[in-house]
Amino acid sequence: MDRFDAMQAFTRVVEAGSFTRAAETLHLSKTSVTQLVQQLEARLRVKLLHRTTRKLSVTADGAAYYERAVRLLADLDDAETSLSSASSLPRGRLRVDVPSPLARMILVPALPAFHARYPDIQLDMGVSDRMVDVIGDNVDCVVRGGEITDPSLMARRVGDLRLGVYAAPGYLALAGTPAHPRELEDTHHRIVGFLWSRNGKTFPYAMRRDGERIDVQGRYVFSVDDGNAYLAAGLAGLGILWLPDYMAAPHRASGELVPLFEDWQLEPMPLYVAFAPNRHVSAKLRAFIEWVAGLMAQHAPVIVRPGPSG
Repeated sequence: MDRFDAMQAFTRVVEAGSFTRAAETLHLSKTSVTQLVQQLEARLRVKLLHRTTRKLSVTADGAAYYERAVRLLADLDDAETSLSSASSLPRGRLRVDVPSPLARMILVPALPAFHARYPDIQLDMGVSDRMVDVIGDNVDCVVRGGEITDPSLMARRVGDLRLGVYAAPGYLALAGTPAHPRELEDTHHRIVGFLWSRNGKTFPYAMRRDGERIDVQGRYVFSVDDGNAYLAAGLAGLGILWLPDYMAAPHRASGELVPLFEDWQLEPMPLYVAFAPNRHVSAKLRAFIEWVAGLMAQHAPVIVRPGPSG
């Protein structure tokens, strides 16, 4: 038994929550992963996992061993990196998940410079706006807009997305141009719905002007959970959109989108890089986070709010 392979298999099973998913991420057969964990238990002479046909859980001994194993594997990764011939350059495979518009418009176009700087990082980028289980899906980090509400994650704020309200000229020609956000609640106006959560709900947008605040829910005939499709729906005239500046700018410049309610303010949407607290922040992960932070400093820098006086 290779102790390193067995330790890695065990930690991946714990993180993935199943032997099948762990085997997929390790590119091994389920039988191989099962045998490695069984051999590890035999060597340690303790039961690390409770296994039934429906459920897998970690024993008390398994939980204690997992915490130590994660640190040992992280230390080994650092040691190998520091002793490699390219010790100054992070290397290895990095799994990330990012929003689809951010990938298309900002991150992917900048990747040639990233790979020129970090040629030994193999980047596996999932592109979606869905909710991702960082641990269960074996992802090193996710980039997401909106506050991070999962208490099991660590997060670094890397940007603030300024928002505006827009509509296609074709939509306005049919429905008219609303003068006040309240008009979006009228029956002849509609928005494009964006599904933010796993339960399939849309959320209202808070808008402010001169001390007045209104939460706009709107009504929709089409909703979607992908940012690129959301933008396409607005361009097709299916409804009114709330968009970050970086998404709206080229279409505003071309006349494909018309800004609305420009005298109203919307709270900027924070952008975070989130990762599991027990997931070692390796050199390659630090490099990716700093790269994203640098890009967002150009496109949507974090807004520094004044602290309390006195």
